[in-house]
Amino acid sequence: MIEILPADNKKTFKEFLEFPYNLYSNSSCWVPPLLNDVKNQFSPKNPFLKHAEVAPFIARVKGKTTGRIAAVYNEAHINFHGENAGFFGFFDCIRNSQVAGALIDRAAEWHKKKGMEILRGPFNFSTNEECGLLIDGYESPPKLMMPYNFPYYRALFEDCGFAKAKDFFAYTLEVPERLPEKIYRVAGIIEKNKITVRPINLKSFDKEMAVFKNIYNSAWEKNWGFLPMTDEEIEHMAKKLKPLIVPELALIAECKGEAVGFMMLLPDFNYVLKKLNGRLSALGILKALWHSKKIKDLRLLLLGIKEGFRRQGVDAFLLIEGLKAVREKGYKKVEFSWILEDNYPVQKMVEMVDGRLYKTYRIYEKRI
Repeated sequence: MIEILPADNKKTFKEFLEFPYNLYSNSSCWVPPLLNDVKNQFSPKNPFLKHAEVAPFIARVKGKTTGRIAAVYNEAHINFHGENAGFFGFFDCIRNSQVAGALIDRAAEWHKKKGMEILRGPFNFSTNEECGLLIDGYESPPKLMMPYNFPYYRALFEDCGFAKAKDFFAYTLEVPERLPEKIYRVAGIIEKNKITVRPINLKSFDKEMAVFKNIYNSAWEKNWGFLPMTDEEIEHMAKKLKPLIVPELALIAECKGEAVGFMMLLPDFNYVLKKLNGRLSALGILKALWHSKKIKDLRLLLLGIKEGFRRQGVDAFLLIEGLKAVREKGYKKVEFSWILEDNYPVQKMVEMVDGRLYKTYRIYEKRI
């Protein structure tokens, strides 16, 4: 018999947190997140939870934990998009369609009581964090802040009646000595527009994050799944990312003193997390410091251009300057992720520098 229990006390929430560490214990690709980081996502101090409600559940069979899911009611999304969509995330499950179905049904039931008509996911908890189900490209570990799952998850979702809502891609690039000439031609048109590029100033970090917010809300507002970030959410995210930022790899494009574009490349700290197995003890900190020096891969996490400055070569200029710094610092590979399946201009630009599509992620949905 399958039991679905709310993870609403110390014991069940511990099961919820620790289940994937057992499920993926023999996986060479899964990267264990820091347990405290996951725990903190569910803390009332997380600013996301000021406009959202989250209900975590676990599945048990004969007393053994066999799966987990979190139902996510995001009031900000409902108000912004005007749709009664409920979300789910933190889904992990043994290879059993009945267990998966019971978890999904419990999340759907929870959302229906709130008047939701669509169930969509996975999101941990939104498009501003880890999201999507990996459906192609299982051969290598995920980069920083990207998800990983077993191949059988796709069948579990589709057996539960889910269909594709949207795909997004990850491209990989081996850093070349020199980029193809065509990218320089695209970037060349910015000269007449007096665009300049500068590194982020970590000494004025709060001010720079205000610049980022302004660009983000303009650059991403028409993207599928977009939701404006509050000041608190940006501050929360920035606090987590600041220790990883290399100023020369976080660039701001300006036109006559106005910030019009933003790009951020981050070292792939997943290389370090893989060594820590979810726990950051005193020894773990020493391990992290040691292994962080060996990171050779990056993730291009953010690349956005304000409305009114697109298709003018600003993105190409940022990419050229960013990859020049990447090469100078000795990094070997860059992942561009994630890119929406219908964001053809960015796909074309990445392919222009010989980026290769190597992973596909999917958001699923169904009516409930």
